[in-house]
Amino acid sequence: MCAQSKYLDLIKKNIVLFDGAMGTRLYEKGVFINRCFEEVNLTDPALVEAVHTEMVEAGAQVITTNSFGANFLKLKGYNLSDSVEAINAAAVRIAKKAIGDADILIAGSVGPLGVRIEPFGKLSAHEAERYYAQQIGALVSAGVDLILLETFSNIDELLLAARTVKSIDAAVPVQAQFSLRPYDEKGWLSTALEYATKLDADANVDVVGANCIIGPADMLDLLEFVRPKIKKPFSVMPNAGFPKEVDGRQIYLASPDYFAEYALKFMHGGASVIGGCCGTSAEHIEKMGKAVLSLNKSHTAIKIHDHEEGVVEKQEVELEKRSAFGAALKAGDWITSIELVPPVGVDFSGIIEKSKQLIGKGITCINIPDGPRASSRISALMTSIEIQRATGIETMPHICSRDRNLIGIQSDMLAAQASGIRNILFITGDPPKVGNYPDVTGVFDVDSIGMLSLARNLNHGLDFGGKSIPGQTTFVKGSGADPASLFREKEIERSFKKAEAGAEFFFTQPVFDVESLVKFLEEIKGTNVPVIAGVWPLASYRNALFMNNEVPGVSVPDHIMKRMEKAGSKEEARLEGIAIAREIVEQIRPYVRGIQVSPPFGNIDTALRVLAK
Repeated sequence: MCAQSKYLDLIKKNIVLFDGAMGTRLYEKGVFINRCFEEVNLTDPALVEAVHTEMVEAGAQVITTNSFGANFLKLKGYNLSDSVEAINAAAVRIAKKAIGDADILIAGSVGPLGVRIEPFGKLSAHEAERYYAQQIGALVSAGVDLILLETFSNIDELLLAARTVKSIDAAVPVQAQFSLRPYDEKGWLSTALEYATKLDADANVDVVGANCIIGPADMLDLLEFVRPKIKKPFSVMPNAGFPKEVDGRQIYLASPDYFAEYALKFMHGGASVIGGCCGTSAEHIEKMGKAVLSLNKSHTAIKIHDHEEGVVEKQEVELEKRSAFGAALKAGDWITSIELVPPVGVDFSGIIEKSKQLIGKGITCINIPDGPRASSRISALMTSIEIQRATGIETMPHICSRDRNLIGIQSDMLAAQASGIRNILFITGDPPKVGNYPDVTGVFDVDSIGMLSLARNLNHGLDFGGKSIPGQTTFVKGSGADPASLFREKEIERSFKKAEAGAEFFFTQPVFDVESLVKFLEEIKGTNVPVIAGVWPLASYRNALFMNNEVPGVSVPDHIMKRMEKAGSKEEARLEGIAIAREIVEQIRPYVRGIQVSPPFGNIDTALRVLAK
């Protein structure tokens, strides 16, 4: 496969990580703002190479040449118009030296000419095309893997540049990115859609995208608005943004961690390419990569085989015979579950004591999350086993695919069956970067859909390879659902796939917006999977802020935020949170099959007050 076609093939399989800002880093390294940054390719190539090396070490899969403004007209302003070919060729040569033998691609950066083209300016389209051909021809001859047309505000100039690339070499991929400054919400997003639609329809453009000017939040708005309406891959490369005053301090909200959070949102929103523009450092790129690249594996997850030829599946045990929870599902009973987080350290006594307070309280089961927020705690499976032995209450460990390969997941599931655990909630899991150990890598051999398929196999006496095993499991298997997802269509699609893979119940994220939940339930009604709604009794206004801003899939409406803000003392705030939770339960009761309460700080009294009749 040639390197140029390799880029487009890579995009089809996985999300691709570009590098960050070149100009910002050159400025930070001492290149004055009034200098020609592209000339540094000739005067101090080691400096440019050092920036590329930072990005390579940060995990960038594509690095961008230092050639953004290396066209005749812009270089003419620095008396360098006779150095177009030399500067662009040097840009590619430096990039190649920086990557060495690494499997990293090089994008030839091309920006606008910097002057208006007819009919709005004096420069003719023919002249503009000639200037572009000079720069692009030098980049292509030097051996770039693709041409990155970036930061164009004039869509006609961008289309002209794309046409020029293909006239030089039709095989060279073109990634065409526009830049817009937000004005009124409807206006700028409509313009973004207009630009994206034109690029999507143009045969000279292979990848459509946006970069610069806006930060991650505005870029996500653009992605959500535009992506569903175009067919070609989409790239997003936001700026690092500007500081915002918070409590009298200037805070850069677009920190590397902030970028990492948005990288996940970009991925779930359908972006094929992510990277950074002005102000983004190697640390921004590294954090983004750690947030999303390990999840690439789940896009091409290991296949769970139904059965080998000649192997006879065992009949799955009836749902009502697998567990009390399964019997309640079958009978249509109202289900109540309380979530208790496994302890940090080596002592079960605290969580066992809390669990004992639930004996005789009519709780259907206790559910135990698996390394929530990518934290390291006692195993959810072992915690579930100990609680079940100590209390007699059925438990439901969560199993996520982040920390184990498929062999380890199957081993844990077989151990669960042997230890009397019958109810399991399968989740893909938070990526490691959100926890206390951001340098840890995720496994993600499969996602929650793959694990549901595995559980269905085991219930029929088959392993993940479709081979027969002695005996069979009797799991009641479920997965998560996110009614407040930013990417509703994808969440609905995944809900149907989970049902197809064998999900017998859904647990939702904590519900605060009842209207959103009801709409979501109507949209997934065709799955015929019963839904148990998550309920989180807020402990304080600060807790409400955390849930609204930091927990994926949770949206706290303004009217609830205001109620929590007005609450007085710590105890008054707790009671207000309980009152709100009880109101939510009553509102959603006609639409769901039960609730699972996640009490802040594991407060059993809070959970029981929410459940009290």
